[in-house]
Amino acid sequence: MSASTTASGRTAQNKPRTIGELRSIPDYDARTASLSVKNEMRRNLLRSIEKDETLFPGVHGYEDTVVPQIVNALLSRHNFILLGLRGQAKSRILRGLVQLLDAEVPVVAGCEINDDPLRPICRACREKIAEQGDNTPIAWMPRDQRFVEKLATPDVTIADIIGDVDPIRAARGGRDLSDELTIHYGLLPRANRGIFAINELPDLAGKIQVGLFNIMQEGDIQIKGYPLRLPLDVLLVFTANPEDYTARGKIITPLKDRIGAEIRTHYPSTLEEGMTITQQEAWVGRDSGRKIDVPSYLREVVEEIAFQAREDKRVDRRSGVSQRLPITTLESVVSNAEQRATRVGEKISSARVADIYAALPAITGKLELEYEGELKGADTIARELIRTAVGRVFSKHFPEVNFQPVIQWFELGGELKVAELATTLDRCQQLSKIQGLMEHIGRLGVTDRKDAGAVAGAAEMILEGLWAHRRIGRSEERGYFAEKPRQPEPRETPSRSPRRQYN
Repeated sequence: MSASTTASGRTAQNKPRTIGELRSIPDYDARTASLSVKNEMRRNLLRSIEKDETLFPGVHGYEDTVVPQIVNALLSRHNFILLGLRGQAKSRILRGLVQLLDAEVPVVAGCEINDDPLRPICRACREKIAEQGDNTPIAWMPRDQRFVEKLATPDVTIADIIGDVDPIRAARGGRDLSDELTIHYGLLPRANRGIFAINELPDLAGKIQVGLFNIMQEGDIQIKGYPLRLPLDVLLVFTANPEDYTARGKIITPLKDRIGAEIRTHYPSTLEEGMTITQQEAWVGRDSGRKIDVPSYLREVVEEIAFQAREDKRVDRRSGVSQRLPITTLESVVSNAEQRATRVGEKISSARVADIYAALPAITGKLELEYEGELKGADTIARELIRTAVGRVFSKHFPEVNFQPVIQWFELGGELKVAELATTLDRCQQLSKIQGLMEHIGRLGVTDRKDAGAVAGAAEMILEGLWAHRRIGRSEERGYFAEKPRQPEPRETPSRSPRRQYN
């Protein structure tokens, strides 16, 4: 909400600062304070749906699958878990839930667990309000502070999540350790009136999970053996990787039973969806003063690598291939083109297919290999994935195109090796010598034949595509050459007439 539409209905300049001022707003208690977090989010979600607003900006490919299921869970006021492999935007979705909260809400000033001024639940706030009455000061908490996130690790304790007795506080106040006022609250109570998210839930120890479902169901906890009633108002959301159920831990049955919805996430289903995500996340706009252009067909190749890896039997499918693979690969492609442009002194450069091979370190680290893949090595597997991806994109842009003149040029003895640090103009001139090659670059989106970078990049992509389909050969030493050099046709020799025999 803006300054003119706060939860109190007042502007930012005259927002209530005490409980008395808050009570003076007509119907405030019935209209706002009675709403729980889940009801608040439900109300705001319905408003967003009515206005046809985008619910999770920046999350693509889930419009018809994951998002409708999240909407149903929120409308049902369910706690839910997102279950999916790595790199499927689970954490981003949870953080996006914050936008469904009110812009700000009133809390008792100084309260550790964000008590509602009209409905306090902690003893400290109740005593404070009893003493100061309508003069009790209040503060306004923005929505960003109402989201608490915790990465589950085996060393997380019940004190981290629920809380623990603070002996120093007890000593200073002269209180008994069983007194509620001696408690140092953990993350979950501090998320009161907000959202509490736990990433990688199965990594959380079983006894901690017990503490979670007890407080979310019954609203009571025990700290150091002392029972405490604490009816928290919180939406609990979790993430987990399916493999974590057996690899590192599991979600205990009572907690799983209390999670209202289990929602499965997935990788992009189409190349276009993946490219949209990669374009959004990759850092390609550099500040070096050099313009680096990445042609669309190269972006397709980068994305296709991830799609091929997810289908390759030598890559562990249970671990998954994160969407971070094409993101970091595209960034490395741009970096290699940027480095080359800097070395040869060019202000404008176009990425080329060779830059994808230079991005191998961004690929190999994202692949968990099966036994067969380990035998070959991550570097070899990554190179084969690039070659396959190039072949797929090549077939898409050049269906049933006759490249025989190009192939024939190599079969007649032609070879081409382009130096890594060759200037764009030199590369273009070398590639122009190959007969019939430049006739086809228009299919890769090259419209300006004077753009040497675009022309050379497209020509190299065609040669790489022919190599991917084994129409020509390529090696580090020779560059591009004929896969099977044409053998010279044998000359026809005139047949000699047999010598006459004389007796």
